[in-house]
Amino acid sequence: MSKNNSKSVFSSLDSAVKKTMLATTEHFHYLKTCLLLSIIFMILRIVQPLSFNITNFSNPESASRIQYTGVAKIENGSIVLNPLINNGVGRAIYGQPLRLKNSSKGNVTDFSTRFSFTIDARNKTNYGDGLAFYMAPLAFDYQTPPNSSDGFRLGLYGGSQDNIVAVEFDTCVNEFDPPMQHVGINNNSVASLEYKKFDIESNIGKMGHALITYNASAKLLAVSWFFEGTSSGFTPNDSLSHQIDLMEILPKWVTVGFSGATGSSKEENVIHSWEFSPNLDLNSTNQEANNENFIIITKYKVQVKVVVVAVICSNIVVLVVISIITWLIIKKRRTEDGFDLDKLAFMPRRFGYKELVAATNGFADDRRLGEGGYGQVYKGFLSDLGRVVAVKRIFSDVEDSEEIFANEVKIISRLIHRNLVQFIGWCHERGESLLVFEYMTNGSLDTHIFGDNSRRTLTWGVRYKIALGVARALRYLHEDAEQCVLHRDIKSANVLLDADFNTKISDFGIAKLVDPRLRTQKTRVVGTYGYLAPEYINQGRVSKESDMYGFGVVVLEIASGRKTYNHDVPLVNRVWKHYVEGNILNVADKDLKMDFDAVEMTCLLTVGLWCTLQDHKKRPKAEQVINVLKQEVPLPNIDRV
Repeated sequence: MSKNNSKSVFSSLDSAVKKTMLATTEHFHYLKTCLLLSIIFMILRIVQPLSFNITNFSNPESASRIQYTGVAKIENGSIVLNPLINNGVGRAIYGQPLRLKNSSKGNVTDFSTRFSFTIDARNKTNYGDGLAFYMAPLAFDYQTPPNSSDGFRLGLYGGSQDNIVAVEFDTCVNEFDPPMQHVGINNNSVASLEYKKFDIESNIGKMGHALITYNASAKLLAVSWFFEGTSSGFTPNDSLSHQIDLMEILPKWVTVGFSGATGSSKEENVIHSWEFSPNLDLNSTNQEANNENFIIITKYKVQVKVVVVAVICSNIVVLVVISIITWLIIKKRRTEDGFDLDKLAFMPRRFGYKELVAATNGFADDRRLGEGGYGQVYKGFLSDLGRVVAVKRIFSDVEDSEEIFANEVKIISRLIHRNLVQFIGWCHERGESLLVFEYMTNGSLDTHIFGDNSRRTLTWGVRYKIALGVARALRYLHEDAEQCVLHRDIKSANVLLDADFNTKISDFGIAKLVDPRLRTQKTRVVGTYGYLAPEYINQGRVSKESDMYGFGVVVLEIASGRKTYNHDVPLVNRVWKHYVEGNILNVADKDLKMDFDAVEMTCLLTVGLWCTLQDHKKRPKAEQVINVLKQEVPLPNIDRV
């Protein structure tokens, strides 16, 4: 995957995550409920645009809103963008994007943001380089621009097409800079378009306050600042503005945040509080646009907003009541399908690399849960969420590791089902590709059913429930998901079990989104030998039926306790032999000691053979398998030929 394609995947991730709330199912009632919930969330976003006031970043609610990269961290309730070190870059990004353009009115959003800060050199006379408030495309948060670690770039600019607008508080004079420490407005460049002297020497270590406003009508970006003990408030002498059309530079949705950096000199850049307010009533814009030395003074249309909010809230209440009633009816009538609405409240998030290092104790060996062809999985604990998780660390030296990571994030973030492992979040920093999932107490199925290495013998009832859970997961992937998903690596090691031995399908690194109108698609052969359908191995033809083949092998393993290729005779051939001879129960796992339901055992083994038929056209769909396993329809008559 090219870097541009990889960036495209990461930049579209937020929209892909939101699509999980529009996932469809075969039942109209589920679709109705999801639609109602989506409407509610959209209305809430209109009623509550990006607006916040954070005075303590250690507060759990506030901490969950901010994402940190580089050396940035929380300390004593404030954000330390970079500590007193050389060549340090840190960013603090607000988790919710800002919508610059109001689609209903077709105009650009006005906004105002104010923050308090300190720049402290700890009595050193040589310090730098400064901090900046910035707005950038959503994709910007997923990477560090080339060369951005140079202090004079303030951790922002590294390429020729950065598409970043920033207000910088520059404490170091560089050759391309004005001959003074300055506050500047920057557009896609480290060089400021407009600037004014920044008297940091007299105010080093003092609490500073800044106000940044944007008047969309006048296309005017303005900034003012003052330091406590020096001034009692904002004045025209410490302010500047520049006429700039943000919509010509930035996309409709942008991310907002702070960045701080040091180079050969060092300083500590700290953000103590941050307030952001959109949709301001900007009066006398022409007069203020002509006077660039004065601050844009704004105020909310309080009375109008109260009326609008009251009307919208009344409609929201009605929709919420309808949604709750509908959801309760669905939960009572359709508990088995597995569309878990509770998970809608927990959407995937982006984690910082340092956060996951801490969670896994530095990816310690004693935290390692397992290893596959593409990476290792570690047990971790996220203190802010108060939960144990599994962290998948993809090998960076594996061919196509970027593609595997991006593919898994793109696909799993769209999916919500009780029989799929819950995706919690991701991290893509410092050359590392990390995925965070819910922790499965009982590990993978293969560790329970295979020979002397098995943990303990699973009872027949548990085994049958596991098989049914895998079938339901495949029904969702093939038929009920928003877009058909082919897993391409269904095997016992990818069937995870929670504390109650409920089934959770995992590992979507090589999964594929497909056009449901096409029966098969030709692709490069990937997966695990022994679980791959013959038409996939021989012709590269992947389809729902090839997934069902892997499922068939898994259920034969569940029933027999044998690996697909760990004996002289392949497992499928062995079961066929006993089926033809009329003594199929002889295949049953000896560790069960005949403690199983004979009808269910016969049913499961027959389904396994049905799914592994050589002719892929004769294999069943997941829905047919579920009906047979539930004994709602008779067993099929199958012939290997």
